[in-house]
Amino acid sequence: MTGPGPGPDLSALLNLAEVEAAGRAALAQQPAALDYYVSGANDEHTLRANRADYARVRLRPRVLVDVSRTDLSTTVLGLPVSLPVGIAPSAMHGLAHPDGEAATARAVAGAGSLMGLSTMSHCPLEEVAGAAAGRLWFQLYLYRDRELSRALVARAEAAGARALVLTVDAPRLGRREPILRRPLHLPPGVTLPNVGARRPSTEHLSELAHFDSLLDTSLSWRDLDWLAGATRLPIVLKGILTAEDAALAVAHGAHVWVSNHGGRQLDTAVSALEALPEIADAVAGEREIYLDGGVTRGTDVLKALALGARAVFLGRAAFWGLALAGEAGVRHTLELLREELHLAMALCGKTRLDDLGPDLLRLPADWPTGRDQ
Repeated sequence: MTGPGPGPDLSALLNLAEVEAAGRAALAQQPAALDYYVSGANDEHTLRANRADYARVRLRPRVLVDVSRTDLSTTVLGLPVSLPVGIAPSAMHGLAHPDGEAATARAVAGAGSLMGLSTMSHCPLEEVAGAAAGRLWFQLYLYRDRELSRALVARAEAAGARALVLTVDAPRLGRREPILRRPLHLPPGVTLPNVGARRPSTEHLSELAHFDSLLDTSLSWRDLDWLAGATRLPIVLKGILTAEDAALAVAHGAHVWVSNHGGRQLDTAVSALEALPEIADAVAGEREIYLDGGVTRGTDVLKALALGARAVFLGRAAFWGLALAGEAGVRHTLELLREELHLAMALCGKTRLDDLGPDLLRLPADWPTGRDQ
């Protein structure tokens, strides 16, 4: 973990690429942790496409519009947010900074945004919920032992989580070769307090192996009914990439999170942005849509919102700010995107997020735009 000391001059870091470079340098003495954060599946085609595809979408700006004021506020599942950019659930923030997910949550609360907390967090759910000040969703996987899952859901509800995010694109872990070459081992005494209670048969396992032993690889659409019956919270399905699955999610009463797991699961899968138009068409406004994957600029946020996302979420980008300066680093990352989004809105002749639509964009000719692909 990075330790306390004189902080960097965050004001000198003008964009997320510069924050990333500095964050990677801060983690250079922890090569296994750095590999864990940055690696993608196989040849990392999808990892790269998540970023590259934003540049393929062109903007069609309007002019002579009064843009003396631009408003970035919206609601996400009824929660007012002042910025449509949140932090995605991602594992083990404590590898980047001693304060871990609690620091990330404080940054999110200060920015008026929203955080998804991973089951595989270093900080207890209850601590992070307090730091997030009501701006928290909880991400989970369903376990083979449903009572363990029920207990975890009850903890999330009691802590004040506003939604459950069920990850659906990882029945098995993708092949991340840097991690195979240099496996990540948690230091002695470091636990994952939200994973769930151990059984006697798992006492010999490491924290990561214990977690893997709990997962239900037979998970299917029918199991959503069990989860819906176990909670009063809205359910968001994270990992949707097709119109067909988006329609099924809506039919099961769930909201849709467009994601390819940061390019960490199935290599050569479509990028999140490329999948978004057909998914928005399938959802047809019946549920909210969110997206993560490759967002590094305010124009990226603008394009995703114009294609139908309610909000976008940052994965790796949060780690770089966290590694640099804890809460302040994450907050700086969010504020950079806030400034860039304000500017992009003004230069496109848009003043409110509700003004954004597909008319703002010119999509690549080879992208599907609806169910007819």
